[in-house]
Amino acid sequence: MNLDFKKLDGLIAAVVIDQKTQRVLMVGFMNEEAWQRTLESGAVTFYSRSRNKLWMKGETSGHRLLVKEIRTDCDQDALLITVEALGPGVCHEGYESCFFRKWEDGEWRTVEEQTYDPKAVYKG
Repeated sequence: MNLDFKKLDGLIAAVVIDQKTQRVLMVGFMNEEAWQRTLESGAVTFYSRSRNKLWMKGETSGHRLLVKEIRTDCDQDALLITVEALGPGVCHEGYESCFFRKWEDGEWRTVEEQTYDPKAVYKG
């Protein structure tokens, strides 16, 4: 069984959840090289569509994602990756999860507190 990287121009979606809370932390994309690096290193590696390059989550912040379990969907074109999240959050805006906004009363509202200062982590 192989993952299907053909449907999304060489990428597959990777939904990342916290092993303890089962909370969705983020969604990223992987190409075949990011997939192989994730398997080899045990730390989640993504493909950045905006920068057109691989990046290991935590390479700048230190907030790494250590793989605990990987599942694929029935079409084999998406992943569900359960992780141990190292650090106070995975969102580059300073939150535990990238899903800190909620649609409420016709607008997006921030419904969580920041867990770290992104300016102190992402310098330059």
